[in-house]
Amino acid sequence: MQTEAPPRQLLVIGDSGVVGWGDREGGGWCERLRREWMRLPSTPVVYPLGVRGDGLEKVAHRWQQEWHCRGELRRKTPDAILLSVGINDTARVGRADGRPQLSDDAFGFGMRQLVAEMQRHCRVFVTGLTPVDDLAMPFAGCLWYSNAMIQSYEACLAEACQELDVPFLAIHEAMSAERDWLQWMEPDGLHLNDQGHHWLHQRLSSWPQLLQWAGLTPLELATPAVQ
Repeated sequence: MQTEAPPRQLLVIGDSGVVGWGDREGGGWCERLRREWMRLPSTPVVYPLGVRGDGLEKVAHRWQQEWHCRGELRRKTPDAILLSVGINDTARVGRADGRPQLSDDAFGFGMRQLVAEMQRHCRVFVTGLTPVDDLAMPFAGCLWYSNAMIQSYEACLAEACQELDVPFLAIHEAMSAERDWLQWMEPDGLHLNDQGHHWLHQRLSSWPQLLQWAGLTPLELATPAVQ
C-alpha cells in the first residue's frame, strides 16, 4: 500500500514582522501566507517563528533548535527556511547618531555565516527589510531607525545572498516607491499595519523562487473573481 508523502515544511524565522505585529486584520504577512497555502492541496506547512525585537545574533542562536523540533515525523526535518531579520540590527541606540545595535560589517559577516550554516541543512530564502517613518523616531524613546541605515543593511543582505546563491526578495526600495507607503505604517513608525502586511504578502505570493519550491504557480494563488 502506497503511503502519502508527508507535507513539506517552511520555517519562517525572524522578528516582529514575522509575528505580524500591527496587522489586526490578517495577522501579518506570514500568517496570511500560511492561511493561503493551507487552502490549497499539497502545499508546504508554514511555521511562523517570529520574536519581537530579535536581531541577527538572536536568530542565529535559536534557529537550529527551532528547526530540529519541527520535523513532525521521525528522522524528518523541515525542508526550507525563510529568513526575515535585520531591521532591529540597524537601530541606533540612545541618540540619532549613536552606535547601531550591530555594525553593517558585522551584520554582513554574520549573515553570511548564518545563511551558509542553514544551507547545509535545508533550502534557504531571505527577504529584505521594510522602510520606516524617520520622522516618527525614536522608537520606544531610545531607538532611532532610519531608511538610510535600512537601505545599507539590505544591501549587505543582497550581497550575502548573491555570494551564496540564495534567493533574495528585495523590499525596501520597492515599498518606498509606492505612493501611499507611509499610510501603511503604524503610528510608531516602525511596524507595518494591515495594508503594509497585505502588500508584503502579495510580494511573497508572486515570488517565483518561493512558488517554484512550493510547487505552485501565481495562477493558483490568484484571488477568485467575485460572482
